[in-house]
Amino acid sequence: MAALIRRSIAFCLASAISFALAHAAPTQPAQADGMWDLGDLYPNAAAWEGEQAAVQSDIEKLVHFKGTLGRDAASLRKACDAISLLNKRIARLAVYASLKADEDVRVAPNQARNTAADNLNARFVEATSWLKPEIQSIGASKIEAFIASEPGLKPHAFGLRDVLRSAPHALGEESERVMAQVANTLAQPQTVYTIFANGELPFPSVTFADGKSVKLSDSTYELYRQSRNRDDRKKVFDAFWAAYKAYEGTFGANLQAEIMGQVFNAKARHFKSTLDAELFGDNMPEPVVRTLIAEVNRELPTFQRYLKLRARMLGLKDQAYYDVYAPTTSVANTYNVDDSKRITLEALAPLGEEYLGILRQGFAARWMNVYPHDGKRSGGYMNGGAYDVHPYLLLNHNGDYSSLSTFAHEWGHAVHTMLTKHNQPFELSNYATFVAETASISNEVLVQNYVLARAKSKEEKLAFDNEILDGIRTTYFRQALFTEFLLNAHGLAEKGEPLTGEKLTGLYCDLLKRYYGDAKGVMKIDPKYCIEWAFIPHFYRGFYVFNYATSLAGATYLADDLTRNGEAAQKRFLALLSAGGSDYPYNLFKTAGIDMATPLVHRALEARMNRIMDEMEKLLAQK
Repeated sequence: MAALIRRSIAFCLASAISFALAHAAPTQPAQADGMWDLGDLYPNAAAWEGEQAAVQSDIEKLVHFKGTLGRDAASLRKACDAISLLNKRIARLAVYASLKADEDVRVAPNQARNTAADNLNARFVEATSWLKPEIQSIGASKIEAFIASEPGLKPHAFGLRDVLRSAPHALGEESERVMAQVANTLAQPQTVYTIFANGELPFPSVTFADGKSVKLSDSTYELYRQSRNRDDRKKVFDAFWAAYKAYEGTFGANLQAEIMGQVFNAKARHFKSTLDAELFGDNMPEPVVRTLIAEVNRELPTFQRYLKLRARMLGLKDQAYYDVYAPTTSVANTYNVDDSKRITLEALAPLGEEYLGILRQGFAARWMNVYPHDGKRSGGYMNGGAYDVHPYLLLNHNGDYSSLSTFAHEWGHAVHTMLTKHNQPFELSNYATFVAETASISNEVLVQNYVLARAKSKEEKLAFDNEILDGIRTTYFRQALFTEFLLNAHGLAEKGEPLTGEKLTGLYCDLLKRYYGDAKGVMKIDPKYCIEWAFIPHFYRGFYVFNYATSLAGATYLADDLTRNGEAAQKRFLALLSAGGSDYPYNLFKTAGIDMATPLVHRALEARMNRIMDEMEKLLAQK
């Protein structure tokens, strides 16, 4: 059966690796060019509203299945099929509403529709709050007998067994109904963050050394923090983070509300911690996260070796945090959208024709909202929650290497979604983030290998070597830092300590200084930049960020496997993607030959870092 609370499948890239650009933003085409076509979901808003009304009516009918599940296998199948179909329709409604809202977060009717979709999902959850308790009351032996006797229950078998697994954390019917009613309320901090940070937070303008004035935003910050002029980089950091700092208390109260909601859920369901609750859904062993944090802290000398190498390439003796995105060479490659399509196709050739065929299909259609514009949500994501429709991708393509890398990353999610839909029924299509990020980051690694192999000059080789290392910085070490920040913040909340904006800034500052070697003179961390935590949208998605770090380690291993073992590795990789949600992600990785709870993949990634740095030092020694 489908997940009882099915969210739209949306995977985002928190911080892509960056490549050098001067102060020339790409020309924006007309919005009709590079804009997705939501007509594949619904022809217009009126059609969406009609389906919403129909779904609302059908939700009210679900009560007729209550008390029937244990009669016989046919009754169980009938209820599961009806609930699953309605779940699928709700997911499609949610996808349209979310995508439309993200086109321009300032448009109130679109935001209202998105809220209506959330409310509809909350009503569905409330209307099915009896479902888990009833399945658990029937018991495993009878459920297994029904599965064995009714072939039509096969798509639902994994979900039914998962519900039985959750029995120790289940509540009574009335309590489940209350939990369902409060779910939408507890989700509001993320909505507040999205609207405020992307649409209402006032940003200043900055005048650069060449006299050009630019109004800052999330997108322009990400572009101009890469300036070759150090004074300009500092101006961008000073102005951008001052805007966030002015609302430190507001952001702190909002994130505290998010964390308090997660603590409430964990306690109500008898989990030992919010991390325990977070990992339970995917049946993920806690050592996966604990090993990540332990290994990253062990590897900090290697990470700081890279930071020192960056300082050497930049000619800096007093490296500061605002230098962390600075270009280290004079190479300034740019990539338009067509370049990104071509390079992605060529770089991903080791994944085979089936994979490439899906990419070509998507490139030829209107699945993407690709260019930045005022009011548009920042960052990048793929939303594949509408099972009967292709996935959609939101990008903010700025024409730099980061945009190329993000492009390949999000299309990795899209192909993963299509392979899952081709091979799994709806009920088994909701794959885990843990697998999803490994799939997409593998694309990034293959693109890195591609551009490095084609570098002709010493400067180009150094530039792309640095891009690989900076990708490890942002996707591995930075996301591990985020994970450690969340563990610390949640730990305080679980003890009943208040989480003010000031306290959150202090927690984050301590981690920045330790990771970046402030006390060792590796990189100076100015406390006024420690408000950076308020900028991170992923903090409103539980412990989601650990998936990026573990996934880069796994993706590097898989990409190396593809290079070494060709077709056999390709089959293992495609089997992993095609499995969808048919098993727990940790098990799927073990089937693919990787135990993500051990240090093996982390130490392989560290070894790759040191090999690249050895190569860079040899290049730098050349005259």
